[in-house]
Amino acid sequence: MDRETETGAVRHAGRAGTQVAALGRARICMKRAAEGRRSPPSHAGACQAFIALGSNLGHSLQIIRQAIERLQSLSASPLLISSLWRTTPVDCPPGSPDFINSMVGLAPRAGETPESLLAALRDLERKFGRGPKTILNAPRPLDLDLIAFGEEVRATRELVLPHPRAHLRRFILQPLSEIAPDLILPGSTCSVAQLLRDLPSDDGICKLD
Repeated sequence: MDRETETGAVRHAGRAGTQVAALGRARICMKRAAEGRRSPPSHAGACQAFIALGSNLGHSLQIIRQAIERLQSLSASPLLISSLWRTTPVDCPPGSPDFINSMVGLAPRAGETPESLLAALRDLERKFGRGPKTILNAPRPLDLDLIAFGEEVRATRELVLPHPRAHLRRFILQPLSEIAPDLILPGSTCSVAQLLRDLPSDDGICKLD
C-alpha cells in the first residue's frame, strides 16, 4: 500500500493511530510470510507455548535437530522454529562446552496444560539420555525449558511461568526474537525485541544457520 492510499484509509477510519499501527503489523506479517516463517501472535495470549532447546554434550547439532522433529508431535499446528545458535555457557561449571541453542513455538494440543506439557518435555529429555541432576548446570545432551504458555502464570516447585530468567538471557531472547519479536511475556510491559535491545552487548553468541 502506497503512502497516499494509506493516508486515505486512515482519514476514512477517523482513527489515525489505530490504522497506522494495524498497517504496520500487517506489513510485518507479510514480511515474515515472505521469509517462509509463520507469523506468531503479538502476545502470548493467543496460547502459544515457547520452548528453549539447548545441548552441550554429545552430538549437539544432531540432538537439537532431532528434538525439534520430536516436538512437532506435541503441537496442534506446524512449529515456529528459530535458527541454531552457538552460545557460551552461563552459570555453568568451569570448562563446560559451548551450547547449541534454538527456540520453537508450538500450539498446545486440546486439553494440554503447562504441567502436562512440562511432563512431556521431561520425558523427551530422558529419551535423549539426560539423567538426574547431580551437579548444577552440568553439561547435558538435551535441555528443554518451557519459557511461556500463553497467559499462564505458575510459581510452584516444579514450574515457574513465564521462565524467571528469560528476560536476562541472550541465548533465550535471541532465538525467541526470530520467531516472536512482538511477544510480551505475562507480567512484562516490553516485547521480546525490546528486552533483547536492552541487554548488554555480548559476543558469546554466534548464529549457525
